[in-house]
Amino acid sequence: MSMNDFYNEAIWEKAWKDQSEIMLKKMQKAGVDFSHSFDPKAKTFNEQSFSEEGRKRSRRIINWLEGQGVGFENTSVLDIGAASGVFTVPFAERGARVTALESSPPLVELLEENIAKFADDQVSIVHEPFEHIDVQDKGWGEAFDLVFVSMCPVILDWESVEKVLYCARKYCYISMPVTHNEHSLLQEIWPLITGQSFKKKPLEMGYLLHLLYLKGYSYESLVTREMKTKEVTHEAALQEVMTMLGHYGLSVDEKAVRTVAGYLEQAYPSGRVAVQEGGRFGKVLIRLQDQSMYSKED
Repeated sequence: MSMNDFYNEAIWEKAWKDQSEIMLKKMQKAGVDFSHSFDPKAKTFNEQSFSEEGRKRSRRIINWLEGQGVGFENTSVLDIGAASGVFTVPFAERGARVTALESSPPLVELLEENIAKFADDQVSIVHEPFEHIDVQDKGWGEAFDLVFVSMCPVILDWESVEKVLYCARKYCYISMPVTHNEHSLLQEIWPLITGQSFKKKPLEMGYLLHLLYLKGYSYESLVTREMKTKEVTHEAALQEVMTMLGHYGLSVDEKAVRTVAGYLEQAYPSGRVAVQEGGRFGKVLIRLQDQSMYSKED
């Protein structure tokens, strides 16, 4: 890549779009349906989100936003991929009016339970995927003080970023993984299935940050590494690893199942598997007001 290419927006936009299309094809081939992938895990996810540890994580992110000058009292927030309300609830508790966007039926059900304590006009739920929404038709142009997208697979390319930015008046927050998920058991299993060691690859966060830089946006970003340890049964470990192999576009046939099951029996004779998981995560807060001021001065 030449220096001219490094500063060429069109090249970076195309590279991001091409990479996303390859990833989506792999997912489709493996039978992964993003719109319903969380359905079976909704109850567990909700419990984790509102556990003491889950609330601490939410507070940490909200504290970071407040430290950058984002206020919530009497502001409007669009929470894209709201799940069961892990951020919708604390935003509303801080006095924000929240539009929570969630398409998974079991998560919507849990979200409705979690927001029942608020006034009817404080939290509204939009039960459809963001990618199906015509934001112009909805009148969402600069309609929200903060648009919040936390670890939600709607950010696929620059076009999807523009759609999110279109809805924001003051701020837009996006968080994404920086590398593939770190999972100790997957790293152990990987060579048995592929014959190669597991290599962590950088993900799309780099495209997002570089394009924001090239296009003159004002933003703050932060990358952290977060890990946790859990203990699961052989059966749960087997199911989890096979799902993850599918996400990578690898075969999850009977032979692969036997290989993984045999390894678990041999390596973890107690029947319990200690798994370390997490990774590097990036968050970025884009300041739209600074952007408009910059444009006027320019």
